[in-house]
Amino acid sequence: MLVPKQFLFRLTFINIVVIAAFVGISSWAIYNTACVLADGLVSMSSQKQARFESTLLQYLWIFSISTIIIGSLTHFYLTKKLIRPLRELIDSTKKMKHGEYPQPITMKPDGEIGELISHFNDLVQQIEANEQHREKLVSDLSHEFRTPLSNLNGYLKALKAGVIEGDEKLYRSLYEESRRLIHLVEQMEQLKEWDYVSNQNFTQKTPSNIEKLVYQVVEMFRRKLKQANIEMVVDVASCQLIVNSAAITQVISNLLDNAIRYYEGNSPIEIRGIVDQSTYKLSITGPGKPISMEERKKIFDRFYRVDHSRSREFGGSGLGLAISKEIIERHQGRLSVTSEGNIHSFWLLLPIGNTL
Repeated sequence: MLVPKQFLFRLTFINIVVIAAFVGISSWAIYNTACVLADGLVSMSSQKQARFESTLLQYLWIFSISTIIIGSLTHFYLTKKLIRPLRELIDSTKKMKHGEYPQPITMKPDGEIGELISHFNDLVQQIEANEQHREKLVSDLSHEFRTPLSNLNGYLKALKAGVIEGDEKLYRSLYEESRRLIHLVEQMEQLKEWDYVSNQNFTQKTPSNIEKLVYQVVEMFRRKLKQANIEMVVDVASCQLIVNSAAITQVISNLLDNAIRYYEGNSPIEIRGIVDQSTYKLSITGPGKPISMEERKKIFDRFYRVDHSRSREFGGSGLGLAISKEIIERHQGRLSVTSEGNIHSFWLLLPIGNTL
């Protein structure tokens, strides 16, 4: 706050000097001109001439001092009003220096100062969002690593102290926990993918046949389906969509991988696609454990897992559905889930009239 005051006083002082000089020169010129004109146009005695000059000089002094005072006060007020946003900007910067996030500075977005304040407000919001994301990330990762590390540490201490004896079952459990840790480290790469997806607008879109994309994904899972002895039914209508084909392929892969991973039952996994007016609806349906309404509300949240025991076994991170939802929404679409008992259907809507 000290800097704007110094700047304001310095600017006002310079303004007073300039105004005083301008008014002084103007008054001197007016005074001499008036005296010469009065002497030449009207014949006056020396006494009247002296009185005229004295009166004229008196009015010029009053005019000059009034002009300097009024002009300086007006300039001080306008300058103070002009640099008020700069004072708020300095105060906000000081708060950020001490780790606080100030409230947005309110100002009409006019001129260079308004543009500067607008960019500063955006910068503060972005930094605050990044900090919240970092804290959430640290918290989530700490939670993910805590359980397997505690299990490994507890069993290894017991083995070292001779409290328990190792057998094939125990070593298998320890191996599974270590494998889970490895999978968690690998899943950290998906966090980079999340950040990448979150910052992409997917402007590189091309006309793609959704039927072709679906069959490409299905072919990649043929072997996995055969090993799990799961039947697959595909009934997808052909339709040309303007999409980022790599991103949409990733979404379909995530949904099909989840359907296989959490498959429980005898009915086949079905992939169906239909044209519904101005949108294309693609659904992936399969049997699994029942999902409550509360779980369905959170199923697309980052790191949320419905079946925690299966997540540990297979190394799921709870990021796949969150990334898929982000991608679909970036395509102005929608991703959701519906359930009837143990039959779950993940479906997505994509606009057919999407432009490049």
